[in-house]
Amino acid sequence: MVASTSQVAPSTGTVAKWNSRLAGHVPHDASYYSKCLLGGILACGLTHTAICPLDVTKCNMQVNPDKYKGLVKGIRLIVAEEGSRAIWKGWLPTFFGYSAQGAFKYGLYEIFKDEYANRLGKENFEKYKGLVWCAASASAEFFADIALCPLEMVKVKVQTSPHGTFPIAFGQAWSQMNANKVETGFPYRSLIPLWSRQVPYTVAKFFFFEKVVQLFYTHVFTKPKDTYSKGTQLGVTFASGYTAGVICAIVSHPADSVVSLLGKPANKSKTLGQIIKETGFVKLATKGLGTRIIMIGTLTGLQWWIYDTFKTALGMGTTGGK
Repeated sequence: MVASTSQVAPSTGTVAKWNSRLAGHVPHDASYYSKCLLGGILACGLTHTAICPLDVTKCNMQVNPDKYKGLVKGIRLIVAEEGSRAIWKGWLPTFFGYSAQGAFKYGLYEIFKDEYANRLGKENFEKYKGLVWCAASASAEFFADIALCPLEMVKVKVQTSPHGTFPIAFGQAWSQMNANKVETGFPYRSLIPLWSRQVPYTVAKFFFFEKVVQLFYTHVFTKPKDTYSKGTQLGVTFASGYTAGVICAIVSHPADSVVSLLGKPANKSKTLGQIIKETGFVKLATKGLGTRIIMIGTLTGLQWWIYDTFKTALGMGTTGGK
């Protein structure tokens, strides 16, 4: 049975329907959602681009583990063979791709969260918040990955192709991927593996972030959230985001390995099933995982910090709470 979603409006004494869009720090209107979309661009586009050297090394460790045997050794080997600029290969498709993904991930999450909360009503939303967080983040990521996929395919191909065998410049790489789309499957061959990686990652990212924030404000900072300084609130944001990121890295790593392996020239004619069978689940789940935990933990913490800093600067308040 769905709980009542009505409440008494104190100014008029009339019964008003509860609305999640009016229950936050500020009203969630079109302007609010637009700002969240822009915050998502900043959070994801900037952070993913900043850690491009880690991403280049991680992808090569997944594609050629016998050659690239660790983060530091991998970076040194890439620089020794290709020069210092090589660790920044693919930075432009990274920036464009993850900016687009961030816009949909964060902007649509806020929209879906309010929509699902309103469908449940206040009492059921309070009871099933975790399910709402999961459903909203999965829905948002579904669309975010459609925007990301072509650019992710270009990025991985640029980062993992043997030196001199594929263009590094973004425009030339895109053109070659498109010209050879029968072989590369461009632009959406990697979409299903991307969903397999990103949807669990994003569900974990948003669920555990919201949950850890809630725990902080329930058991550590027990006064109303708005009574704490912005610095304290943003500290909670970063700590919660980092914790969520570590969990995300572990959950999504096997699918991330598959996405990287799809860009390997030797695998261009193989099915997903063949790649998974030949590589083995243990290797998919563990090779490059330590590097990815460092990368994704830091990345996720910074993304939430940038996103909430942006929201705070615009008077929108930080995300989550009791």
